Amino acid sequence: MARKFLVGGEWRASDETRDVVFPYDGTVVDAAYMASAQDLEDAVVAAQRGFEVTRKLPVHRRAEILSRLYRLLTERYDDLVEALVMETGKAKKIARGETSRACQTVLIASEEAKRIYGEIIDLDWTPAGENHRGYVRRFPVGIVLGITPFNYPLNLACHKIAPAIASGNAMIIKPPEIAPLSSLLLAELVLEAGYPPEAFSMVPTPGPRAEPLVSDDRIAMLSFTGSDRVGWMLKGKAGRKRVALELGGNAPAIIHEDADLDLAISKTVNGGFANAGQNCISVQRILLHRPIYEDFCDRFIPAVGALKIGDPRDETTDIGPLINEKAAQRAAAWVDEAVAEGAQILTGGGQPTGSPATMLAPTVLAEVTPTMKVCAQEVFAPVITLSPYERWDDAIAIANESDFGLQAGVFTRDYGRIMDAWERIEAGGVLINEVSTFRVDQMPYGGVKGSGLGREGIRYTIEEMTERRLLVVNMA
Repeated sequence: MARKFLVGGEWRASDETRDVVFPYDGTVVDAAYMASAQDLEDAVVAAQRGFEVTRKLPVHRRAEILSRLYRLLTERYDDLVEALVMETGKAKKIARGETSRACQTVLIASEEAKRIYGEIIDLDWTPAGENHRGYVRRFPVGIVLGITPFNYPLNLACHKIAPAIASGNAMIIKPPEIAPLSSLLLAELVLEAGYPPEAFSMVPTPGPRAEPLVSDDRIAMLSFTGSDRVGWMLKGKAGRKRVALELGGNAPAIIHEDADLDLAISKTVNGGFANAGQNCISVQRILLHRPIYEDFCDRFIPAVGALKIGDPRDETTDIGPLINEKAAQRAAAWVDEAVAEGAQILTGGGQPTGSPATMLAPTVLAEVTPTMKVCAQEVFAPVITLSPYERWDDAIAIANESDFGLQAGVFTRDYGRIMDAWERIEAGGVLINEVSTFRVDQMPYGGVKGSGLGREGIRYTIEEMTERRLLVVNMA
């Protein structure tokens, strides 16, 4: 029996289903009904009614709902982990990490719901403002359309749902149709937690079918996480609504000669290959000061070779499959193309293996150039490039030689370089003695250039999902 979807609190089936396939061995683990165009229209109409309820919810009720959702997530922790492993093929240790973070995201939102502050403004700075006082409050924007990707379908859904609840918005979530199981389970828990049912829909459906929602003027905000190509295309269709985009990257890690190499190696191995590299902030380009280049390579390559590749259900597996054969073949083709252009494989390479062929060995490339796809674009696979640099300014220039700017890691002990990196690296976040893959769920998170628009992180998303409204009172 296929999994039903949710429209304004009502669980529905349709004439169309999609199998959910375990990427590791190709077995069908479940199926989900796909929402029709009429279902999507019904979701908007329900959300309009639901918003009239949620906008009036007192703060303590919003916080209570989020607290209950946190408790329910912890109670269904193992079920959520299992769903993530089977629908995405991510290693169980990574699925546990995502589920724990989803719980934390909701808990943080339950606290931030009580911190949506306004302000009082004295207007008598000029004679015209005498005897007038201004008051500013934040109000929910209305209906939020959230579109989430396959790589972290649970926590990224929580990053849209939790701040929407905290700020009193209605929401429609389109989860990834190839990996909808954890999202549909999350939808059950949102209803059980007590959010007004008409204000919430979870509608797996093919992307083109959902596009009309993006241009629908009844929807106040689009919050999209996914590829840069799709994200910027949707922004062009969004009209006057608010848009928040969390898109891709090809994150650099600069490692200078004064860095702690043990720390840098440990961090970059994990940061480049966690979730089989299917992270928008995955370490993709390691930039190494020439004096430490050989030493780093001699220690980094064995550390990569020690990673365990295999069945993601095994607690000891480090790297599982990519989401499907197409993704694995694309990454392998980019590696082959780089080699044909002069790159050197230090470890990994080769064609995808398995049945289906979704397993790609962790791959490290040297002798790369900035125009190669493995450097210039987002690989979204277990592939890292190594490039030496001569001077600190060269490292900054290479890091910025990208259409993306999500996060960047820098390893150095020098305070001057730390401040300089913060000043000059074109990224939404610069992380010192840490890799770009680092994220905790209350921090402001988002990119510049092709990597996106706006910021996530609960408090910052609440700001995106609310609008300031001014009240002026004549006190005379």
